[in-house]
Amino acid sequence: MGVTAPVLQSGMGGVAGPELVAAVSNAGGLGILAALNLRPDAVRSAIQQVRRLTDRPFGVNIWLHDDVRRPPDVAEHSDLVRSVQSALNELRPRFDLPATLEAPRPMPDLVDAALEVMIEERIPVFSAGLGIPEPELVNRFHEAGTRVATMVATTADALSAVDQGSDVVIAQGHEAGGHRSHGCKLPAAEASGTGTFTLVPQVIEAIGDRVPVVAAGGIVDGRGLAAATMLGAAGVLMGTRFVATAESQASQLWKDRLISGAGTTVLTDGFTGQWARVLKSEYTDHWADHGGPPLPGLLQAAARADLQRAAIAADDDQMQPLYAGTAFDLLDGLPSAGNVVTSVVTEAEQLLGR
Repeated sequence: MGVTAPVLQSGMGGVAGPELVAAVSNAGGLGILAALNLRPDAVRSAIQQVRRLTDRPFGVNIWLHDDVRRPPDVAEHSDLVRSVQSALNELRPRFDLPATLEAPRPMPDLVDAALEVMIEERIPVFSAGLGIPEPELVNRFHEAGTRVATMVATTADALSAVDQGSDVVIAQGHEAGGHRSHGCKLPAAEASGTGTFTLVPQVIEAIGDRVPVVAAGGIVDGRGLAAATMLGAAGVLMGTRFVATAESQASQLWKDRLISGAGTTVLTDGFTGQWARVLKSEYTDHWADHGGPPLPGLLQAAARADLQRAAIAADDDQMQPLYAGTAFDLLDGLPSAGNVVTSVVTEAEQLLGR
């Protein structure tokens, strides 16, 4: 992929803007821009801004999840809307919000339009999250000179990604913060998946002779890179570590909670409808106790949009998703993203005796 440091930065929504991407890429790693929920003109503008900030390779990430790429019809889920809104109504008095049983607005169909912009812009790397790109899409990216990196959480999906043409596979263990890398919604018992340092060698055994494998999940420093290297990984992808950096677009509240080391993480589908690892909170407890199945796609996020806005305005850390991997308590301070890349590589080299 043209990088000199084996460190990739996860393309996290609300975090990975042009400044963070450029800082990582300028340090020799691969910065990855988040494109989910952006309209085509915003995707193009962000790509062009990255190019003004760096001449190094970078990537752009978007979800290919079945219920996100083809947004569900909210009218088909009227009973579920009432159930979800009833659970959320118990929380709305916290911010003096009115109760509602109304359906959220339909989610816009943006994914394929964003993919077209990426192809037109001939981005260096396409990063696929929560789904495996089909051969036709991979071929179009290859024709544009773009490498394709696909994140997976199972060996079966790793094999499928390579069979369909992906150039790099990122093996995501259950320690990872944020959303699970599955292309469809899984039952709760299957959502967590396999740990990073079990999954990575399994994936390498299955496909490592065909494409590079990158390790992701619970990696925040050079020790993680050294360990992944010893398992045969070509590099690491980090998310939580890059949330807590100077260039990250994450709120100060989110950054402060991460570097405080306080609390623990849980998997929940109560924020977006998709399983995600976040800091445990009053909201995650409430959803576990009182919430039923969430709305599909990103309709769950739309249904609780008023709560999200109010929580942000009130600087309330209990009612908004603070995505975090299990190793967040190892974070220290808010360094520049470039320094993170340099320090991770330097520490790993020292540990590996290079």
